[in-house]
Amino acid sequence: MDATVQDLNKTLGFVRRVSMDPEGRAVIEYEAGMHMCHSGGVVQGGFVTGWIDAAMAHAAMAMAGPDVTPMSLELKVSFFAPARPGRVIAEAWVERRGKRTCFFEGRLLDGEGKVLAKASSTLMLAARDRVEAAAKAAAQ
Repeated sequence: MDATVQDLNKTLGFVRRVSMDPEGRAVIEYEAGMHMCHSGGVVQGGFVTGWIDAAMAHAAMAMAGPDVTPMSLELKVSFFAPARPGRVIAEAWVERRGKRTCFFEGRLLDGEGKVLAKASSTLMLAARDRVEAAAKAAAQ
């Protein structure tokens, strides 16, 4: 795992990948901390979005393999209840797979299994080598 991914995982409070299924499913655990909260100990919505988005990306990578980078084309999140500090679980699955464009859904659960948020996303499956080459060129 490269340093950039390690930094991202640390920022998101990554605990562990529970599962990555080649059928297009993933489950990831995160630890929400007080440093992620705003008023009243409520986790900022960007973290909630990031957790579900990461689970959807992992589901895509499990399904499509290591030579593919999932790129978000669209993302919608519905928040049902506040996320609070503690363990949360992000789950995601493929709803429909195309050759390059796929539709995913996901949700965030608290430690007791209560659904806190749901999301849907349209992802483009891009060739990893092209994405990395473009990032390298942009950084120069």
